[in-house]
Amino acid sequence: MRMSIKSQIIEHVVLFKVKPDTDESKITTMINGLNGLSSLDQVVHISAGAVHRIESSCLAFTHMLHGRYSSKDDLNAYNVHPAHVSVVTEAVKPIVEDVMAVDWIVDELDGQVALAAGSAMRVKVLKVKEGLREKVSDELLEMIGGLKDKFPVISQISFGKNFSPERAKGFLIASLAVVPGVRELDELDVDLEELNSQKEVRDTVEGVLILDYVIQP
Repeated sequence: MRMSIKSQIIEHVVLFKVKPDTDESKITTMINGLNGLSSLDQVVHISAGAVHRIESSCLAFTHMLHGRYSSKDDLNAYNVHPAHVSVVTEAVKPIVEDVMAVDWIVDELDGQVALAAGSAMRVKVLKVKEGLREKVSDELLEMIGGLKDKFPVISQISFGKNFSPERAKGFLIASLAVVPGVRELDELDVDLEELNSQKEVRDTVEGVLILDYVIQP
């Protein structure tokens, strides 16, 4: 497993909504195809699978891909790589009815770059109200960055401003918090401070998407 201490990483999160009544074999083919892209030179880490849980009033994604790359150039090269294009064309697009993606830069990522199978993450994306984006964004990022110190159960936290707006549905701020497993995600739910931190953003954001995902082998 590749490790990194305080190195820059590009985070790439793609959310998929699979069409209802899609044959399970086609879903498996999609997941296997996406996970198979780990062999590409540009990919530092990749994991795709079913969403464990989602909280959203209007979005209903069923599957997720999380990828990590060393640079924007590597992410761009991955996006146009024939193997990636083939998986998307043949296995993803035929069974997916909605897609959303966010990308952000992490200047200093502590800990493992390639995450252990069975560990879990909470992905949160925020849509900031118009007119408040420049003023509020840095404040939100500072608040998110402080969560790791408040919650020892979080082994790694990553956050930043989305730099790929074309598929982000207006969401600007993205973060993911890594914990050892599903049980620790439940601990975050019952922690009063976590609940309070969610309330703090209500006056400045117009949309919040929270999604839990378990890293696939």
